[in-house]
Amino acid sequence: MVSLDAIREALREHRHETLVDPGAPRAAVAMVFREQPGAPELLFIERATREGDPWSGHMAFPGGRVDPGDPGTRAAAERETLEEVGLRLEGSERLGRLDDVRGYRGGRELSLIISAYLYRLEGEQTITINHEVASALWVPIPRLLDTDYHVPYPHRPGNYPGIQVGDPDRHVVWGLTYRFVRVLFGLLGHRLPEPR
Repeated sequence: MVSLDAIREALREHRHETLVDPGAPRAAVAMVFREQPGAPELLFIERATREGDPWSGHMAFPGGRVDPGDPGTRAAAERETLEEVGLRLEGSERLGRLDDVRGYRGGRELSLIISAYLYRLEGEQTITINHEVASALWVPIPRLLDTDYHVPYPHRPGNYPGIQVGDPDRHVVWGLTYRFVRVLFGLLGHRLPEPR
């Protein structure tokens, strides 16, 4: 069983890698956890379908590009979370940060650098999605490690590992979001199962 205490401890010991590339655009996401009876849950969003958005309709964490007015990547993650799902993270416990990663599209590395920040949501807050989000799902942590929910995700040029977190036709975590989940569980000493 993966607890928030275990996540907190693993991140306390982790020295995240910050990618430095002065010309690269930056983005940030928030991995938001909440305590629930039985197991903690992690928030995922289904991005709205939009013309010209390379991640249109994908499962993701709340987040987006760093704006010129953002004092840093963490502020961008918190701002985007408030805008996209109406959750205010400033008063929540910051659990830590994962290593920065570069984005990929069509199998090609992009210059975009993404940072991921982890939070424990305190108290009851209502999710209110905006036009950028089609749906939001709280997913129990054990499901993310359950072999039954690890599926291949077809996307050219082939299949990618994925995790079914809701409707099998719409809610499969793969790509960048999957990479962040894999990194987190790696820090906790868990390997994600192979797709069945």
